[in-house]
Amino acid sequence: MRSSWPRVWAGIAGAAGAAVLLLVLVFGLHRDPGAIPSPLIGRQAPEFVLPLFDGGTLATPALRGRVVVVNFWASWCVPACYEEAPHLQRIWDRYRDRGLTVVGVNIQDQDRLARDFIARFGLTFPNGVDRLGTISIDYGVYGVPETFLVDRKGRIVHKYAGAVTEETLASEIEPLLADADGASP
Repeated sequence: MRSSWPRVWAGIAGAAGAAVLLLVLVFGLHRDPGAIPSPLIGRQAPEFVLPLFDGGTLATPALRGRVVVVNFWASWCVPACYEEAPHLQRIWDRYRDRGLTVVGVNIQDQDRLARDFIARFGLTFPNGVDRLGTISIDYGVYGVPETFLVDRKGRIVHKYAGAVTEETLASEIEPLLADADGASP
């Protein structure tokens, strides 16, 4: 006569596995995907040379001593990139004379569509294309939009996943700009 214990243990193991999976799903669905921490927080921002849509390039040495907003975007990123573009332009207009630079990094897009996006929103801050994807890889970008805030010493102090607002950025930028010697709070 065969023992029924293997079937009992298989049932218990299956039920335990299902319970663990259910717990992971329940807790995972309650997490804010915009609050995903970056391992780059507190570290030096990756160096890059960005070919700009209006010609020339922008290299990170030109940004030293400035507070920098690095925004990764794409024209096909609807609605989030469309929602945040006016906020980024207002931040640029509001703080550029106080030591802030906003840099748009277009990824996985067609140049024509990216240029149309820039024109549609009247973006005047530097925007370029990450053709090989190396900049987005170095920053650990996994989707768009993603935005990084870099202090005057070149350290990443915040990462935002999803559309960011002018109010959110301003609340983080103000203390960094007020810190004239570049030490972050």
